[in-house]
Amino acid sequence: MTDIEPAAPPPAPVDIPPVDIPYGFARAHGVVIAPGENGVWLATLREGSDPAVLIEVKRYLAQPLRVATADAADFDRLLSDHYAVDSSAAAMAGSLDGSDLDLGIPSAEDLLDSADDAPAIRLINAIIAEAVRQGVSDIHIEPYESGLVVRMRADGVLREHLRMPPHVAPVVVSRIKVMARLDIAERRVPQDGRIGLTLAGKAVDVRVSTLPSRAGERVVMRILDKDAAGIDFDVLGLSGEADRILREALAEPNGIILVTGPTGSGKTTTLYAALKQLNDGQRNILTVEDPVEYAVDGVGQTQVNAKVGLDFAAGLRAILRQDPDVVMVGEIRDRETADIAVQASLTGHLVLSTVHTNDAVGAITRLKDLKVEPFLLTSTLRAVLAQRLVRKLCDNCREPVQADNSIAAMLGLDIGTVIWRPKGCEACGGTGFKGRIGVFEAIKVDETVRRYIYAGGDESMIVKHAFLKSPTLASAARSMVAKGLTTAEEAIRIARREDVDA
Repeated sequence: MTDIEPAAPPPAPVDIPPVDIPYGFARAHGVVIAPGENGVWLATLREGSDPAVLIEVKRYLAQPLRVATADAADFDRLLSDHYAVDSSAAAMAGSLDGSDLDLGIPSAEDLLDSADDAPAIRLINAIIAEAVRQGVSDIHIEPYESGLVVRMRADGVLREHLRMPPHVAPVVVSRIKVMARLDIAERRVPQDGRIGLTLAGKAVDVRVSTLPSRAGERVVMRILDKDAAGIDFDVLGLSGEADRILREALAEPNGIILVTGPTGSGKTTTLYAALKQLNDGQRNILTVEDPVEYAVDGVGQTQVNAKVGLDFAAGLRAILRQDPDVVMVGEIRDRETADIAVQASLTGHLVLSTVHTNDAVGAITRLKDLKVEPFLLTSTLRAVLAQRLVRKLCDNCREPVQADNSIAAMLGLDIGTVIWRPKGCEACGGTGFKGRIGVFEAIKVDETVRRYIYAGGDESMIVKHAFLKSPTLASAARSMVAKGLTTAEEAIRIARREDVDA
């Protein structure tokens, strides 16, 4: 009988590390690769790129290759998503100590192209890159005795993102201050700075503010996406009667247009959208802002500087000597600025500005409180726009429900009306919301409103006439609920109490 040797066991599977081309090569030559089916790799080529690069990519992979093309915008999004920094910031944080601080100053570097091995640098890069990817507006670096907490504000809601050991705080804060060109030796007074970055070819400004606290310096980084400076009215959510009123006011050769609302309601973004409409190369457009949020080609922008006496009033007075056609003032906050703005409009300039009031008609009262004479208001004011931001429901996971008695009563809907509520999915990070959209009300200062202002009429008289055809904030929010754009809770949050009771 012949002995049969047992069959050899199959070889253990070998983990083959993923193959990818360096980010710098992909960006420079306009090509991104990804594994495809049946061992065939997919190479996406940016329109206008040299196809000869595919020969080098195929040689590098030594595998079959399938080719697709994408326009510049789609390619940039693909590049950013493919090479996005992962969420390994927490792992990096564990290895940080004071000796890891690298004081090299980056100058408008591309975060995804950085190969610096210093853990502090990689940690900050990861935090900022992830924030930009998620559409975060603010990053909060908060030191406590128990540890360093990183929170991010997305769609107006602040959530904890990362928690690190307390010894990390000085390293992280010092690195951010170096990037913003602030004094790292000064920890007793607040400081403000700015970081210019690009992420996968996308220009991003980061505004940095530090504040001394009991456990160390707190840092807030506001992310300013330069694409927002070229935003259109329809993207803001401005439509219908409010859109018509604003566009007609912008077509006027002179006068004052005001945008009102609380801090964080998107007033500045709306003003930049208005400047985009006016920036046709035939007008001299000048602004005085605190601070300059976005750099806009074709617009002369001045930042106020209280240390040298350059406030809104002084800046506005100076730019009126620069032969402007359109003037944007960041905010009318005192009588002197209000008086100069009125005089500027009387002398043939179109003036855009903001006022901190709760609604559109409140701006008229606010200017009266600043001692602007009623006859001057009637001659100069063209339109007032009030706005809020509400969270927008995720299109992938929102689900319909019937309005109960209390919701229906608050929104003026019939009981059982179908409205929508958030659910949460991977696309929206489990929140049920994705992005924000503006809710607007607008007052056109026509002959009737002018008579009310001149006669000293109260707000209720102006409101009754101004909103005969134009929606109020509350009614605009209710309309968005009915369309499934936002939730009843979001609409109720921005509605005035008298509107809800009505």
